[in-house]
Amino acid sequence: MPRHPDPDLERRILEAASRLWARGGEKALTMRSVAKMAGTTTPTVYERYRHRDDLLSALRIETRRQLFETLTPARTLRHSAERYLQFALRHSHAYEVLFDGVAQPPSLYEAWPSFRLLRERVAKELGGNPRQYTRLMLALWSLMHGAAMLTIRGRFEGALRIQAVHACLDALDAVLYAAKSKHLHQSEPKWPSNLILGEGKQSRVDSVRVRSRKSR
Repeated sequence: MPRHPDPDLERRILEAASRLWARGGEKALTMRSVAKMAGTTTPTVYERYRHRDDLLSALRIETRRQLFETLTPARTLRHSAERYLQFALRHSHAYEVLFDGVAQPPSLYEAWPSFRLLRERVAKELGGNPRQYTRLMLALWSLMHGAAMLTIRGRFEGALRIQAVHACLDALDAVLYAAKSKHLHQSEPKWPSNLILGEGKQSRVDSVRVRSRKSR
């Protein structure tokens, strides 16, 4: 009888890759180990992904898609942040892979739809162009990501986990309130025009880094 394609195979491969990477990074992530954990063969994995970087890229793109879908129904920035944290804690392995080297190529030049969506919601609350709030978005992102990784790596459970999430949401509200009331102090240096995040191929951080080295 002819073999029928396994509709669940792609998910199992990506899930296996995220778990292996979270456990031991590059050393743990081999095509053979992914195949074994996913319950398939190494040639089958190679049929879909040419090498490890190809597999990691697919995992990042799929995780970004799922995160974006999670955030889209939210109507407020606080609700968006709450859903962001829920996603991170529910898909902790894939979340860790997504942000490993996030500001380095190739991840830097991939689309960051959730970053842009949240920045647009900041602009909707404060008024103006979303790009003028990139630094503020970085601050809010740092709050959310810091809470997520502290909870994941610290293995927070029960009441401590709940408190960590709500402490982050309260801090986010406080930052936004300060921004709305014009009481949010921004220290120097100002955000450079050539430091661009979340814009796909237009994103860049290298020129800023090179200039800062020369100024030392």
